[in-house]
Amino acid sequence: MTERAGLAPALFFLADGGMSLSDIRDRLEAACARHGRDPSGVTLIAVSKVQPLDRVEAVLAEGHRIFGENRVQEAQGKWPALREEFDGVELHLIGPLQTNKARAAMELFDAIHTVDRPKLAQTIARLAEEMGRCADIFVQVNTGGEDQKAGCHIDEADALVALCRNLKLPPRGLMCIPPVDDAPAPHFAALAKIAERNGLTGLSMGMSGDFEEAIAHGATHVRVGSAIFGDRVPG
Repeated sequence: MTERAGLAPALFFLADGGMSLSDIRDRLEAACARHGRDPSGVTLIAVSKVQPLDRVEAVLAEGHRIFGENRVQEAQGKWPALREEFDGVELHLIGPLQTNKARAAMELFDAIHTVDRPKLAQTIARLAEEMGRCADIFVQVNTGGEDQKAGCHIDEADALVALCRNLKLPPRGLMCIPPVDDAPAPHFAALAKIAERNGLTGLSMGMSGDFEEAIAHGATHVRVGSAIFGDRVPG
């Protein structure tokens, strides 16, 4: 099923800060055009964490199928039923992952963007062998060196990528979240440099306020929440 009764996809607009999904797609395509990139090489992840169900259903009804969640437990309570109703949903975990939640994450998510330490990589590798499949893996790098933020230190990124490969978890790419008060461009450039020297093509970077700049620096996955859904509504 691709559309829920009672929703009007063509008219979807959020008055409290969100834009229409088509507007975001237009901005993404324009950013790609400015930098000589093919829009098909940039995946738009609609970040649905802490969003009311009706907003998520509206974006699904417009045909979008790629979503990001921060917490395993929240996703468990939301997405199994939505997947029954809407075909072809792809889920990306973009928040920190505790090892004791790794099994649930592997069962639910198609991609995990937050592999940031050896123990977690080892746990995922063990589960992948046991389950016979594995989510796409991104190594999260704490490019700003923020103590309160997840992600491996920038000087540890090469070793963690190598460990993932040794564990038969070839990472698809890298992920970062620049510090709020920093210009994002140097962080995007640093992540791209690490990816290049490790032979990685995936760059998960850029959010609502800076995804166009991330595209300029080679982002392959942009994580856009409030610009699509409007302000978050914590439960």
